[in-house]
Amino acid sequence: MKKIFLAVVMLATVWACADKKTEQTEAKADKADVVGTYGAEISEEGAISVESMMAKLETSDSVMVKVKGEITATCAMKGCWMNLVLPNGEEMRVTFKDYGFFVPKEGMEGNYALIEGVVTRTLTDVETLKHYAADAGKPEEEILAITEPKDELSFVANGVIIYKGEQAASE
Repeated sequence: MKKIFLAVVMLATVWACADKKTEQTEAKADKADVVGTYGAEISEEGAISVESMMAKLETSDSVMVKVKGEITATCAMKGCWMNLVLPNGEEMRVTFKDYGFFVPKEGMEGNYALIEGVVTRTLTDVETLKHYAADAGKPEEEILAITEPKDELSFVANGVIIYKGEQAASE
């Protein structure tokens, strides 16, 4: 009888440890997809698509949203801005509230960012456009070719989560 009891206890212990290890492995796999979090703590809850954000901007020049999009560039000087691609192929500049945090300066292209903050339709002046081009490491002739202001979307994020690669797009 003691042997049966001992065997049952050992099986239960092995099963409990294996279950706990599976939970820890799954949690690590979820974390492995996150490159980093920056600024205020945010979550996926309430996030909308870039297309939905664009629809909201049809009725307002400024909207508070949480949206996920593909990163096409980051500031190579400090990480003080990044660009996300829009449905029309253009890019939206994302800066960070009160210059209070930065994202990695390189290697983020192709990753996805969840951002929360305010998106605004804005006219960006030539001087600022040239500054952004210089920060992005553009060639001098490309910087000098900027001669007109640009009507674009500007996003001031209070929090950012960057996810590794394409799998983040479908989540």
